[in-house]
Amino acid sequence: MGVCTSKPKPCQELNFHSSDEISDNYAPGQNNDEQPVPAKNSGENAGSPGNLEKKKGEEAGKKSPFFPFYSPSPAHYLFSKKSPARSPAPGSGTPRRFFKRPFPPPSPAKHIKAVLARRHGSVKPNEAAIPEGKEVEGAGLEKSFGFSKNFYSKYEVGEEVGRGHFGFTCKAKFKKGELKGQEVAVKVIPKAKMTTAIAIEDVRKEVKILRALTGHINLIQFFDAYEDHDNVYVVMELCEGGELLDKILSRGGKYTEDDAKLVMIQILNVVSFCHLQGVVHRDLKPENFLFTSKEEDSTLKAIDFGLSDFVKPDERLNDIVGSAYYVAPEVLHRAYSTEADVWSIGVIAYILLCGSRPFWARTESGIFRAVVKAEPTYEEQPWPTLSSEATDFVKRLLNKDPRKRMSAAQAMCHPWLRNTSDVKAPLDILIFKLMKTYMRSSPLRKAALQVGKVYSFSFF
Repeated sequence: MGVCTSKPKPCQELNFHSSDEISDNYAPGQNNDEQPVPAKNSGENAGSPGNLEKKKGEEAGKKSPFFPFYSPSPAHYLFSKKSPARSPAPGSGTPRRFFKRPFPPPSPAKHIKAVLARRHGSVKPNEAAIPEGKEVEGAGLEKSFGFSKNFYSKYEVGEEVGRGHFGFTCKAKFKKGELKGQEVAVKVIPKAKMTTAIAIEDVRKEVKILRALTGHINLIQFFDAYEDHDNVYVVMELCEGGELLDKILSRGGKYTEDDAKLVMIQILNVVSFCHLQGVVHRDLKPENFLFTSKEEDSTLKAIDFGLSDFVKPDERLNDIVGSAYYVAPEVLHRAYSTEADVWSIGVIAYILLCGSRPFWARTESGIFRAVVKAEPTYEEQPWPTLSSEATDFVKRLLNKDPRKRMSAAQAMCHPWLRNTSDVKAPLDILIFKLMKTYMRSSPLRKAALQVGKVYSFSFF
């Protein structure tokens, strides 16, 4: 249920697009990244020892390298020993156009597109999709949210300012009260497009999350939600400074280190706040950050919580959502938490500092392979001219192992940002995770931890 906050823009000089939503252009034999060769008939000798060994190897390849259990994720195909996309040598960067072996692995883009299509009810009858449960299609869906019914009595609707796949955004004004005449942004979501129980739950969850997070300076202000027979209306603060993506492009594709720091501090500040409240955004990208005004020192606001979800400290989510260039490796493995947001922030930081994406390919399938297997390059300009702290900061955010990746709160304490004015270290969600682990520990383990604590303090 992505929000559209700006009018569609043509492709820019740096090949950035206003939206990099996950989609699928992959077709075997027509991929620009691979050079497939027709497969031989394998019907004969299917039970031969060679084929039996091959089947065992394929089953072994289904296990995720991050998790010991079987994960039916699109990413496990990328780690198969038979995969044609060889892992590049360290420092070699994103794999380029050609692969050395003939058979391309199944495209992760197909799986992800199917999930999103089924989530929003746009799957054709003969189209395969990954089941997610709670999917009841048809006219029998309950589309009453319990929101207020008097939207038009409180607001005067103005011009449309943006349009997306599942709704549009327009300006409006308060008709009466203390805020009379104040302009707001209204996200209008037609109920006719809510054709699955999941799509309805996404709308309900988005409003619930906006209510829970309201009040942070770097978060879009939420006023209220309304509904009538045809639409849901989500009333929010109007930001007229444009997207962060627009600002990047206006600066020739990149920021100076000092300017990038100011942007990163605001992003990390709001994301760490969300994580502390148990919310993972799941679609962080430059298009989902708006400036409140055209002023140079304008405040940055996080928007679009249509794909966000609540998550407990020890919980792992498994549904695949997000935008192709910013999706974390563990999301493709279908086992992730708040660390996935930090990866997306790392991609934004990389773009801010050098003007290009860390992972790129001509197709979504190629992008996902690069995200899972390749390493960003830090040898090309302008990286050699940037400070070592800036490079280390980005590397710690783009660590493929989520257990070794910095949290948003830890990133704000990194040396690159530590000396910046107005940086206040927020409370880290990791503290809650450690507290929960301690509370679940056995009495013997608790006693051992207490002894270790006393022993460590005796050295000071």
